[in-house]
Amino acid sequence: MNLANKITLLRIFMIPVFLLVLYFIKGDIGNYIAAGIFAVASLTDLLDGYIARSRNLVTDFGKFMDPLADKLLVAAALIYFVEVNRLSAVIVIIIISREFIISGFRLVAVSNNKVIAAGIWGKVKTAVTMIMIIVVLVDINYVVFEWVEIILIIAATLFTIISALDYIINNISIFHE
Repeated sequence: MNLANKITLLRIFMIPVFLLVLYFIKGDIGNYIAAGIFAVASLTDLLDGYIARSRNLVTDFGKFMDPLADKLLVAAALIYFVEVNRLSAVIVIIIISREFIISGFRLVAVSNNKVIAAGIWGKVKTAVTMIMIIVVLVDINYVVFEWVEIILIIAATLFTIISALDYIINNISIFHE
């Protein structure tokens, strides 16, 4: 269990803490604390990837658990938003469905001894989605901030669709092998 993998596990352990704060510390203070936890958890994604690559610590565990940790973190936030009427279920279904589709592609690729790396659109989608989640959590009631939130929600949804299409188009050949 190397340092990068420990950081990935830390992100997974932060998910229940994030949710407990959302459910048990009500009001703005709970949202701000949850946003801070989410931001730190999101930054661990950058950190563990950097450490794994720069120190040659890439493992099969990390290849599997790192994207899973990201998906669990984002899904937890998005499902919470639906529950508290902060986000449309349609948007959440689009975002989570993309993750299932891409995971299916990766499983097929692995069964064919291929690894499909994350593309630029997937990285943009992840960054925009994580920023959007933080902005929705903070929920500042100023007109400009409300527009920023709407734009980020639309952008996260569009980048989700674009990244899914890019991924499918660039990797459809794995089904013909």
